[in-house]
Amino acid sequence: MAFDGVVIANVIKELRDTFYGGRISKIAQPEKDELILTVKGASRSQHKLLISAGAGLPLIYLTENTKPSPMTAPNFCMLLRKHLNSAKILDIYQPGLERIINFKLEHLDEMGDLRVKYLIVELMGKHSNIIFCDENMKIIDSIKRVNQFISSVREVLPGRDYFIPATSEKYDPLSITYELFRDTILQKPMPVGKALYNGLTGISPLLANEICHRASIDAQEPTGALGEAAGLHLYKNLERFMEKVKAGSFSPNIVSKDGIPVEFSSVILTSYSGYDIQEYASISALLEAFYSTKNAVARIRQKSFDLRKIVSNAIDRTTKKYDLQLKQLQDTEKRDKFKVYGELLTAYGYGLEPGAKVLNTVNYYNNEEISIPLDPTMTPMENAKHYFEKYNKLKRTFDALSKQIQETREEMEHLDSIKTALDIATEEDDLTALKQELTEYGYIRRRFTSGSKKLEKKASMKKSGAKSKPFHYVSSDGFHMYVGKNNYQNDELTFHFADGGDLWFHAKKIAGSHVIVKAEGKELPDRTYEEAARLAAYYSSARDADKVEIDYTLKKNVKKPAGGKPGFVVYYTNYSMVSSSDITGIAQL
Repeated sequence: MAFDGVVIANVIKELRDTFYGGRISKIAQPEKDELILTVKGASRSQHKLLISAGAGLPLIYLTENTKPSPMTAPNFCMLLRKHLNSAKILDIYQPGLERIINFKLEHLDEMGDLRVKYLIVELMGKHSNIIFCDENMKIIDSIKRVNQFISSVREVLPGRDYFIPATSEKYDPLSITYELFRDTILQKPMPVGKALYNGLTGISPLLANEICHRASIDAQEPTGALGEAAGLHLYKNLERFMEKVKAGSFSPNIVSKDGIPVEFSSVILTSYSGYDIQEYASISALLEAFYSTKNAVARIRQKSFDLRKIVSNAIDRTTKKYDLQLKQLQDTEKRDKFKVYGELLTAYGYGLEPGAKVLNTVNYYNNEEISIPLDPTMTPMENAKHYFEKYNKLKRTFDALSKQIQETREEMEHLDSIKTALDIATEEDDLTALKQELTEYGYIRRRFTSGSKKLEKKASMKKSGAKSKPFHYVSSDGFHMYVGKNNYQNDELTFHFADGGDLWFHAKKIAGSHVIVKAEGKELPDRTYEEAARLAAYYSSARDADKVEIDYTLKKNVKKPAGGKPGFVVYYTNYSMVSSSDITGIAQL
């Protein structure tokens, strides 16, 4: 994901086509580092431009959406309104391939005279800013003031001269000659890709890798390993790339993997073969779609942080408890030896002399010699009784631990299933259902005491959890496939929604979603089996693995054990297949 110089050039082309000759009619500042300009174009059409100088997500694109503004406008917004209301847009341009957009604006001052101002948008990560300058490029104000304590390179304060900080040893890729490219970029002692984005303005690592790929050169290859011919070939590919930028020949697109946006660019990324590429009519439509999706994912991740921490801590505690129980179980392995000691003492201890410390005899179970330690202060029968007591104690411990270990193992599986459900959650309702489950099983404390409140709370939680809907896909052959997002949905899909003749899929012996394929009395084609298995693999804890073993059977063969936790089932009649976890191409409704 790179808001690089080429994307900026694409944005400027779109803004020039949309705004050229238009006038600013409204200015709003909904966030401390964000502006929304409403511009009436020359054709009297009205458009909104969102500009964000946020350190984490600097952006600029056309949008139809509005955001609420504070009751009292911030000072910077008031300043812009004073000077730029009804200002005419004379030009929108980019210095070289810098990540900077300059708006040249014309307005009437208090005396009615025409004046020129510049609104400069710098989209440079944590150094992003929106700067307002007069006709002499002297700073009037900025959305983020930068003093000498913040930056020793450049102060951004009222009264200072505006300038672009010098980027040492960086060259404009739009005008660099082959000789300069050969003597500077290709002389850097680093990988070729890194040399490109370190030595050329506006070139991101993404574009550097793409240019190398088009030249059939490994971006990780050292520059010193390139010969003269390879260096010239790389330059020619860079030159052709920049010619398209100069001509304004852009193809805004989003590269996705399994439905998740991976990268965006204003050029087709040939280095991402095998990925889904969705082209957009405008760069603004792309940016709004991309970042709305990314923001939704980021918001869910942020909101699920507390739940993830609860689950992670519970998994750590349960794992330690499981390891301790296994160690304690190992200590009970000598219980049968004590039983044999007691039985042999009962059979042969009558001939021992008082005060004997050991009984040497033959173990009639295996006909081998055996030595049994004795307490000389006790009679042989008392020693036998002592060994039987030790045996019975260890046997009780073994029985209790065996049951506890089984319960702990099931708890670990349950927590692992919740962790997997958190990974695939896409909506706040999904998190509500997971919080309900964690509360139900005591990982989150309930905040009530009376029985009536308990029932009321439980009913309320189930009602809110019901809003979360399973994933719904359609196979290439037209069969509907449903994927549970959490354990409650898994139970609902398998035991209430599915019919006995429907097909049930699940990743073998690991946490994952139940996948139901509605057969509707028909025989499923092999392709539908394969696509359902891919869904089961993707929505499991092994989604990052190349291959995942999947169990599948008729729904009627799947049973819910008495007292089983949500999502936990048993089945004894099934088939298995190995599947990839790539769900590219499976249609989702």
